[in-house]
Amino acid sequence: MAPFTLAHLSDPHLPPLPRPRLLELAGKRALGYVNWTRNRHKYQRREVLDMLVADMQAQAPDHIAVTGDLVNLALEAEFAPALAWLEGVGPPDRVTAIPGNHDAYVSATSRRFAETFLHYIAGDTPGAAAFPAVRRRGPVALISLSTAVPTLPLMATGTLGRDQLAALEQVLVQLAAEDVFRVLLVHHPLKSAARQKRMTDAADLLGLLKRHGVELILHGHDHVHSTMWFDGPNGKIPAVGVPSASALAHGRYPAAAYNLFAIEKDNAGWRCEQTVRSLDHGFQIRQIKQARLI
Repeated sequence: MAPFTLAHLSDPHLPPLPRPRLLELAGKRALGYVNWTRNRHKYQRREVLDMLVADMQAQAPDHIAVTGDLVNLALEAEFAPALAWLEGVGPPDRVTAIPGNHDAYVSATSRRFAETFLHYIAGDTPGAAAFPAVRRRGPVALISLSTAVPTLPLMATGTLGRDQLAALEQVLVQLAAEDVFRVLLVHHPLKSAARQKRMTDAADLLGLLKRHGVELILHGHDHVHSTMWFDGPNGKIPAVGVPSASALAHGRYPAAAYNLFAIEKDNAGWRCEQTVRSLDHGFQIRQIKQARLI
């Protein structure tokens, strides 16, 4: 049997940004809009995003995970185009999406992501809380979390909160008794050197994972290639981040990329191989890395 293939992309920051109304540019959005018009519009490019998605679809993955920041300032006018883009990536049964901090940029529209992308975030159990959500696809159990909360200007932190952490522990206990490859989807990395970009309750999440475990963690937010290892009950757990899916290389940030994970079980247990495909200097998508994680 062929391995189950899970594709992962993140932080499309869907360009172009709709023209905001004057009343929408209060507080944090004003700073974000200035940043977009002066800087970010130069390297968050729709043609890059479209090229990356087309290459990913050509690989025919069994499922696709999108770990947040579909929009930029969470303007009302951003959500419909973002939904249309996600529908172009794939149908809800083949694509799982979670929110990032930009999807809950301000309180006024902090619930719009859950309303707009309901079918892409809903778990397999009807009527269950939005997060954590569990989707079983082949040998994989996708566990979706949300760290998306409105924050003050110049802050990009994320928080799970007590209720989500408590519900997650119940989910992890249940899944530990099943023969599934557990993949945790979360926007913020579990460790960050930048205080203004951290997950505020990462220590609590790491404690749960140390007790109950998962096989793989996928995240976005930092816009860089990243692999970190965290303690689980039976060894280290890989946590893999990926650059922005719409980015040109700029400064310390690499060009747009996505990951493919080939997951299968053999006599020795689970096996997971990672393939990285990225935009190169010739404006083509090519494989830049292949490695075994498990």
